[in-house]
Amino acid sequence: MILVNGVQGDRIAVQDRGLHYGDGLFETIAVIDGIPCLWRRHMQRLMQGCRRLALPEPDPGLLKEEAQRVSAGHERAVLKIIVTRGGNGRGYRAGKKAGVTRIVARYDWPEYPAEFLLRGIRLRVCNTRLGNNPALAGIKHLNRLEQVLARSEWHDPRIAEGLMLDQNDYVIEGTQSNLFVVKQGCLLTPELSRCGIKGVMREWIQEQGMALGIECSETDLTLQDVMEADELFMCNSLMGIWPVRSIGEADFAIGPVTRRLLTVLGNSRGAGHA
Repeated sequence: MILVNGVQGDRIAVQDRGLHYGDGLFETIAVIDGIPCLWRRHMQRLMQGCRRLALPEPDPGLLKEEAQRVSAGHERAVLKIIVTRGGNGRGYRAGKKAGVTRIVARYDWPEYPAEFLLRGIRLRVCNTRLGNNPALAGIKHLNRLEQVLARSEWHDPRIAEGLMLDQNDYVIEGTQSNLFVVKQGCLLTPELSRCGIKGVMREWIQEQGMALGIECSETDLTLQDVMEADELFMCNSLMGIWPVRSIGEADFAIGPVTRRLLTVLGNSRGAGHA
């Protein structure tokens, strides 16, 4: 089911700036038992992105009503919200007419292999690099060509995800997920002021880690730092937490910090909170 500005359908105007320039934002949200998970966090990021792009903010109450309408009655599904600047003039400079296009769509839940959670995933290091641009860092804008190119680098179904580095050789994130490193019992995740997406699951894990008494910090991480980690895991709002079992020839165990966070996440999702 897809709603475009509240009306069921699957078409937008060809003049839409989201189509022409990627001028907009999106959120991908897990739906469990008809409830969009981490809704407040997703909306906070969406509205922050609107402010960063000087994009008119959609009515949050209207978005929630449309999300509930699309999600109702579904045990597991994926909810995607797209907000664009609409058909607001040709050329890079937007016209004076302010407006947005809202797209709220429901998709089937992805069939992730059970072993990704139970045994961990295999990673590779992508050749495609992320460009550094602090003006766009952190937000989930529609320009995803770097991720498209990176994901096209492999076709081996045994490899679940690829690590992406920036122009300075720092590890930033996966093609569709955030990275956490565990070193001497501490949680480390890449600093994202230059590029990358600040995931809502990343934020949730940082808060849960601190609540469990686990030291958490954001820092620059090299590939060597990652390879020397005691534990590794990837996360996003759909996969939750996936432990990492290997990067190339290097193997990793599912350690105690990862297992504690997996337990908390399982309990929270069971209660409809995450």
